[in-house]
Amino acid sequence: MNEIKIFCPATIANVSCGFDVLGVALDAVGDEMTVRKTPEKGIRITKLEGQDLPTATLKNVAGVAGLALLEKSDYDGGFEMEIYKKIKAGSGIGSSAASSAGAVWAMNELLGKPFTTQELVKFAMEGERLASGVAHADNVAPALFGGFTLVRSCAPLDIIPIPSPRELYATIIHPQIEVKTSDSRKILKTNITLKEGIQQWGNVGGLVAGLFTDDYELIGRSLVDHIVEPIRSILIPAFDKVKSKAVASGALGCGISGSGPSIFAFSKGEEIAEKVAQAMREVYQNIGIDYEIHVSKINPLGIKILE
Repeated sequence: MNEIKIFCPATIANVSCGFDVLGVALDAVGDEMTVRKTPEKGIRITKLEGQDLPTATLKNVAGVAGLALLEKSDYDGGFEMEIYKKIKAGSGIGSSAASSAGAVWAMNELLGKPFTTQELVKFAMEGERLASGVAHADNVAPALFGGFTLVRSCAPLDIIPIPSPRELYATIIHPQIEVKTSDSRKILKTNITLKEGIQQWGNVGGLVAGLFTDDYELIGRSLVDHIVEPIRSILIPAFDKVKSKAVASGALGCGISGSGPSIFAFSKGEEIAEKVAQAMREVYQNIGIDYEIHVSKINPLGIKILE
């Protein structure tokens, strides 16, 4: 196989209480990429549609992630990439992660899978370093593993896949503003109180337990962020109103997707997820803010080959 076309899913990172350690892959929205082998060494991005992003290898997250894999590979040739961006940059649903993860996953497939999925996460993290200044894994890990993932450690890298309940749906609304991950990190406080830490650890443990046991109420009770959300939410228009309307419409819980400005809510079943979507729409319609909205099942596979 010399060429492959793939779907690279959008992802929700942090998942409220799990800053930089929890993430989940979505099924209804994502990028597409075509990657092919070439005899020339290196990586060339020959087409990029959908977003105004650089195609220079060292300035594009897919190029940087791909080069990280090539450095560890015995392959003498190179790769060409076509990227069709359907996830807006700065949306908070893993735009850079989709490109980074997609590049290394496709390359690995074309090379006969010499690298493990965990090794691919490490390569993809270099793309995230370019995008945000920090090589975080909470978006690229679920894109590559599928479903929910827990980044137990980055040094050494230790990724733990987590099952998700079959009826769990995500609703994501993206107000049409951009919040750069690098900028949203700058406003975070670097010290927390012991009380805040204990509350947060309890919620992370509760959320993981709820996912393993299909306990939807426990999942909902655990979707509380005492540390990051109170600060980042000031960058998102009408965040508190969107959150309260989502919960009032039946959502299990609601929070900031990644660094924002997208807001996510989890629901039990598609019917409730659609009601939550309508409630979110009404908030932004009433204040005149343009938006995109998605209702999605959890994606258990992550990146997929397209026919």
